[in-house]
Amino acid sequence: MNSLAVSFSVNGQSFDVNVHPMRRLLDVLRDDINLTGTKEGCGEGECGACTVLMDGLLILSCMVPICQVQGKQVTTIEGLSADGLHPLQQAFHERGGAQCGICTPGMIVAAAYYLEHRDEADIREALSGNQCRCTGYTRIFESVKAAWPH
Repeated sequence: MNSLAVSFSVNGQSFDVNVHPMRRLLDVLRDDINLTGTKEGCGEGECGACTVLMDGLLILSCMVPICQVQGKQVTTIEGLSADGLHPLQQAFHERGGAQCGICTPGMIVAAAYYLEHRDEADIREALSGNQCRCTGYTRIFESVKAAWPH
């Protein structure tokens, strides 16, 4: 089997792709759909840079073959807000939470998940699956704290 037709939704828009069934969701998002906000950090499911939501759950898009995305709804960093910046994106911008930018989309998607699904959460716990190699996390935690509902 060389290719598979897969239909799914990304940020509320329907897509049909015809690709190898084991092609990574990350690659389909970036190369076929041209949504380059989701980044590849390690390609091994270790760093969280490629974090997106699939049917409302956090996933690592570098670990998900496209054959598992049939009929699913995917939300990327570009789809967090329909009208301008998501409060987390704004806080990262204002407080310098992004340095090189590789981890930032995954950090923001993970934090947004916890903002929506938890009444109160430890920011360190919320971002424990996401690694940053350049900031030491201080500005990232400050950015998330600024956007956290009080």
